[in-house]
Amino acid sequence: MTISENLKHFNSKLPTNVTLVAVTKTKPVSDLMEAYNAGHRVFGENKVQEMEQKWQEMPKDIQWHMIGHVQRNKVKYMAPFVSLIHAVDSDKLLKEINKEAGKNDRIINCLLQIKIAEEESKFGMSEEDATNLLDSEEIKNLKNVSIVGLMGMATFTNNEQQISEEFKKLKNTFDHFKEKYNQFTILSMGMSGDYKIAITNGSTMIRVGSAIFGERNY
Repeated sequence: MTISENLKHFNSKLPTNVTLVAVTKTKPVSDLMEAYNAGHRVFGENKVQEMEQKWQEMPKDIQWHMIGHVQRNKVKYMAPFVSLIHAVDSDKLLKEINKEAGKNDRIINCLLQIKIAEEESKFGMSEEDATNLLDSEEIKNLKNVSIVGLMGMATFTNNEQQISEEFKKLKNTFDHFKEKYNQFTILSMGMSGDYKIAITNGSTMIRVGSAIFGERNY
């Protein structure tokens, strides 16, 4: 199936409250333009410089999502255009985003990454850390960032029960936060291999690459 056919297939099956982020890392602009010409406008990248390069080359009505781990020294490159940063995992990163957003006279939407997987390699903060960050006066005073939800990555495993439990845990955290912080609207969880389980457990945003664009060439 072509990229546009894959997108059509996905969109026909997605619940209306779930946003599809087409993950485009390592893919050429020609592939992205095929998705764009099929009507897709939300793209996700893992590397800031790759995203900036594609932003410069492509139409300006695209929403660019930064879904990978972010180094603070790279924030300035995406601050002029990024729509949503998924993987905020520290107050230092949030302050840097706020600083660079201010320079560009923007408010940048962010998600806090919560660690739900067993793997040590996965980034993220605990629910307690996230609560402390959201309740701190210092963070409340940041005028150029808006924390609009949570993001999480499940353990890379074939055990669907485990994946489901991890997503359920994140959904419970999200619901708890949503009662307290009324700006919370996005729960980003689920990728090509586990997005169906994520949607079943309440995800409002899935990040899908290989199922749309094919396997990546690294």
